[in-house]
Order: sequence, then C-alpha cells, then structure tokens
Amino acid sequence: QEQLVESGGGLVQAGGSLRLSCAASERTFSGSAMGWFRQAPGKEREFVSAISGASIYTYYADSVKRRFGISRDNAKNMVYLQMNTLKPEDTAVYYCAAGLTAQAMAESSLATDWGQGTQVTVSS
Repeated sequence: QEQLVESGGGLVQAGGSLRLSCAASERTFSGSAMGWFRQAPGKEREFVSAISGASIYTYYADSVKRRFGISRDNAKNMVYLQMNTLKPEDTAVYYCAAGLTAQAMAESSLATDWGQGTQVTVSS
C-alpha cells in the first residue's frame, strides 16, 4: 500500500502554473513534516520545499522562492505545491516526502517516506 501518492503533474508552457497534490496515509501524515523534492534528467534529486506539521514553518529552495507555495490540509492528510511562473528548468519528476522536521528536509534532504513521483514538464 502506497503511503504517499502524488498527482497534478503535466505539461505546461513557460510562465504557466500547476498545482501538485499529495495524498498521504494517516500513519505517514500525522505529526510529520511534509515536503517536495524533484529530480531532473541526469541530475540528483534536490529539495524544493517543506512545511512543518502545524504549518508554522515553511522552507523553499532559492530557485523556487516567490514562485512556489507549499501548504497542507491536516484534516484531509494532503499536502500541496502551488507552482507559478514555471520555467523550463523546473522540468523534473516531483516527489512528495514525509520527514521528522521540515528543517531537516530542507537542510539535509532527510525524509522517511517517499512517493512515486509525478512528472512536470515546462515547455519554452
């Protein structure tokens, strides 16, 4: 049984927007920090954004600050990534992740659970 399931990826033109969603199991979501990572072809997986359990703290990679927004709905065990002003360099497989703290996810890419990923392709 998958613990984290992403959706919302697709093909979009540069400058467009997408909203990624991640559905989590209760066991995985409750009390966990949640985050998003991405991996572009030929590159290592990199941190994108993370949010603490009570949504008090959020973290973003410099490359996505002021363009992406992370949020979570604790009643629905969902986490979202709103991506605006998309660029071709944002093209990657995006992974939802759960971890102990948002700071650890941001600073050390530490996560305990991973989703299967959803493809985001931004055309120029």
